[in-house]
Amino acid sequence: MNVLLWGVLPYVMMAILIGGLIWRYRYDQFGWTTRSSQLYESRLLRIGSPLFHFGILVVIVGHLGGLVVPKSWTEAVGITEGMYHFNALLWGALAGVCTLVGILILIYRRRTTGPVFMATTKNDKAMYVVLVAAIVAGLLTTVLSVFGGHEDVTYRDTVSPWFRSLFYFSPKIDLMAEAPLAFQVHTLIGMLLFAIWPFTRLVHAFTVPLHYLFRPYIVYRSRDDLPAPGAAPTHRGWAPVGTRDRTPEA
Repeated sequence: MNVLLWGVLPYVMMAILIGGLIWRYRYDQFGWTTRSSQLYESRLLRIGSPLFHFGILVVIVGHLGGLVVPKSWTEAVGITEGMYHFNALLWGALAGVCTLVGILILIYRRRTTGPVFMATTKNDKAMYVVLVAAIVAGLLTTVLSVFGGHEDVTYRDTVSPWFRSLFYFSPKIDLMAEAPLAFQVHTLIGMLLFAIWPFTRLVHAFTVPLHYLFRPYIVYRSRDDLPAPGAAPTHRGWAPVGTRDRTPEA
C-alpha cells in the first residue's frame, strides 16, 4: 500500500496534471477561464476574492519553501529550527485562515446569489469540496504542529525529502510512510486536487498574462468628449483643453 500511495500515485497525478493541461489548452482554449460572475454580484466578491487569492499565494510560497528547500540549507544561513518553525507556523496559520475565510465567502456568495448559483456546474461543486478539504487539512497540520510541539513536526525530515526524491525518480517511500497521519491525509487530498485541476476553473492559475506588459494602452473616452450630432469633428492632436468649441452665432 505504501508503494502504491507514495511511489506510484504521485506519478499518476503528475501524468494527469500535465496531460490534462495539454489537452485543455489544445481542445478547450475558450473554456480556459474563471467564468467570471462579477457582473451578477460584486460586494462579496470584493471581500472574498482578495482574501482567497492573496492567502493562497502565501500558502503556495510556504509550501515551496518547506518542501523544496532542505533543512541543511536554512541551517547553513543561520536560520535555526526554532526560528524556521515559528515563522512557518505564524505565516502559515495566517495565510491558511485568510484562504479558508475567503473561499467560504465565495461559496456563500455562489450559493445565495441566484444568477451565480445558476451558473455553478457539478464540476464546480466537486472542485470546491476538494479545495476546502485541502485547506482544512493543511490548517489541521498547522494546529497539530502548534499544540503538539516542535518535536512532532517531522515533515522536513519525512515529507520534504520524499517530495524532492520524486523529481529524480527515486521516491523515498519509507520516509513518507513514517510521516504523521495528518500530513499523509493532507498530501493525498493535495494530489487529488492537482489531478482534477486541469478540468476545473482552477486551470486559469496556469495562465500568466505576460502580454499585458507589452500591449498598448487602452484609451477610454467620456461621452462628453464626443462631438454633438452634426458638428464638425475635431482634429486629433490639436484640440482645445479645458474649453469647448463654440460655433459663431449667425
